[in-house]
Amino acid sequence: MALQGKVGTEIEIKASPDKYYNVFKSTAYHVPNAAPDHIQGVEVHEGDWETHGSVKIWKYTVEGESGVFKEKVEYDDANRAVTLVGVEGDIMKEYKTFKPTYQVVPKGTGSLAKLTIEYEKLRADVPAPNKYVTLMVNITKGIDEHLAKA
Repeated sequence: MALQGKVGTEIEIKASPDKYYNVFKSTAYHVPNAAPDHIQGVEVHEGDWETHGSVKIWKYTVEGESGVFKEKVEYDDANRAVTLVGVEGDIMKEYKTFKPTYQVVPKGTGSLAKLTIEYEKLRADVPAPNKYVTLMVNITKGIDEHLAKA
């Protein structure tokens, strides 16, 4: 069984690509308001909200379990993609590498959010991170609803 892999999904959202991407690019502190059942907090550990390479700590709930995820952010403005490179936290107890990417492309009057996770498991008995893809979907839906109300 392969220890490395990539999982993901795509969902249509109403928000424009720029508005959605901007949430991650400059106002990630709004995500707990947009998806409070899934994200309980996010804070800057090093750097700031907008700088490539900044480090943030996320407090999340997935399948009823609370966790902490420390990541170093990578922005790809040209492709409206943000990758959260796992550095520390509960997820890193099962994965050697964990890189969720939120990418958004125009589709009709809204966007298509492409949500992927590249990972490497620490052990063969660790499941693929599908529950975290579901978490990303729930966060994206929350952000989309939040932006629609704004």
